[in-house]
Amino acid sequence: MTKYIIHGGKPLHGEVEISGAKNAAVAILPATLLVDGVCRIENVPQISDVSLLLSILKDLGAEIRTVDRTTLDIDCSKVRKQHVAYDLARQIRASYYLVGSLLGRFGKAEVPMPGGCDLGTRPIDQHEKGFSAMGAEVQVQNGYILANSRSNRLEGAHIYLDVVSVGATMNIMIAAVLADGMTIIENAAKEPHIVDLANFLNSMGANIMGAGTDIIKIRGVKSLSGGFYSIIPDQIEAGTYMAAVSAAGGEVRIKNIIPKHLDCITAKLVEMGVEITEEGDSLLVKRDGPLTKTNVKTLPYPGFPTDMQPQIAAVLCLAQGTSILTEGVWDNRYRYADEFRRMGANIQVDGKIAVIEGVSKLTGAPVSACDLRAGAGMIIAGLAASGITEIDQVYHIERGYEDIVTKLNHLGADIRVETTADDDWHVSAG
Repeated sequence: MTKYIIHGGKPLHGEVEISGAKNAAVAILPATLLVDGVCRIENVPQISDVSLLLSILKDLGAEIRTVDRTTLDIDCSKVRKQHVAYDLARQIRASYYLVGSLLGRFGKAEVPMPGGCDLGTRPIDQHEKGFSAMGAEVQVQNGYILANSRSNRLEGAHIYLDVVSVGATMNIMIAAVLADGMTIIENAAKEPHIVDLANFLNSMGANIMGAGTDIIKIRGVKSLSGGFYSIIPDQIEAGTYMAAVSAAGGEVRIKNIIPKHLDCITAKLVEMGVEITEEGDSLLVKRDGPLTKTNVKTLPYPGFPTDMQPQIAAVLCLAQGTSILTEGVWDNRYRYADEFRRMGANIQVDGKIAVIEGVSKLTGAPVSACDLRAGAGMIIAGLAASGITEIDQVYHIERGYEDIVTKLNHLGADIRVETTADDDWHVSAG
C-alpha cells in the first residue's frame, strides 16, 4: 500500500505547470474509436484513468504509439470488437463513453457499468434516453450496459436532457457524430471539456455546433479521418494548486492555464483574501494574510465546480468565521468531513450543506483519501497543517493528478511517498 507522508506548515513558492485536462482526455480517448486513421493527441495527462483507457483501447484492437511523454498516436481503424473487458472498465467512471463510441461506430456496444469514485448515485438514464431517441435499444444486464441500434447506423434525434448532465451530453455527442441526420441536444452541459471534445471531433471531420451553450447541434457525417489535437489544460488541477497556495500560504505562478475557465474559483479565493494576478496563460497566486469566510455553492459550469468542493473546503477550514458550503451536483461528496475532523477542523454536515467554522490551525493526522478530489483536499489540508499528515488510499488521487508529489515538492512542500505491506492500511475497490 502506498501512502503520502506530508510534513506540513511550509509555504509554497515557485512555478507549476498544469497538465492536460483529465475530464477532456477520458472522453477524447474513447472518441478515437470513431476515427478512421491515426489521431495524434498532445498534452495527454499521465494519470491512472488514462492508462486504464489506453489498456481498454489496446484490448479492443487499437494500435497506440508513444511519441513523447505527453503525445500519443492512436489508430483504431482495425478495431472490430464491441465488447469491453469487465475488469478494466469497472475501475473507471469514464468507461461509459465507450458506449457512445462503439454504438456510434458499430451500432452495438457491450460495456461494464462504470466504476470510479463513489459520490452517490450516478444514473445513466439520460445517456439511455439519448441513445434510445437515436434508434438504439439499451438495457443493463449482468453488470453490463448493452446497446444495439435497430440498424447499423444511429439516426439523428431531438433530445432534451431532464437534468444538466456532463456525461450524458458528451456521450450523446460522441454517438451522434456518425449518425444519419441532425441530432439536437437541449439543456446540454457547458463545461470546458465538452467544448474540447467537440473541437477534437470537429478537427477529425465532425460537424458539431453550439458546444459551450445549452443547445448543441450535431450533423452526422459519413466518416472521420485522422489528424492532430492538443487537449486543453486541466481546470481542476489548476484550481487545486490555487487552493493549496491559499491554504498553505506563499506565492506560486500557475502556468499553462486558460484563465477564463478558472474565473469562478478565482472569484471565491479573492473574496477570501487571496491575491490573484492574471498573466496571459498564467496566474500568480499569493497569500500571506488571514483568510476570511465565504459561502460556496457548487453548480454546473460556469458555476463553482463540484470537483473543487473538497479543495475549497480545506481552505475554508482555515478561514476566520463561519462559511457555508452547499453541494449542488452530487449526493455523497462530504465523506471526507470525518477525515478533516481528525486534523482539527470544525465541520458539520447536514445533507448537501456543510457548515465550516474556521480554526486557527490544523494538525497532522492519519487520514484516508476516500475519493479523487477528497484526496486532493486532504493534501491541501496536510500542507497547511502543523505536524505530519499520513494519507492512504492515494491511488484515488493518482487517478486524476499527474505527478502531484513531485510538483508540490518543487514548490517547497515536504511530501514523501511510502510503500508498506501493513495490513492495517485498508484498500477498497474503485
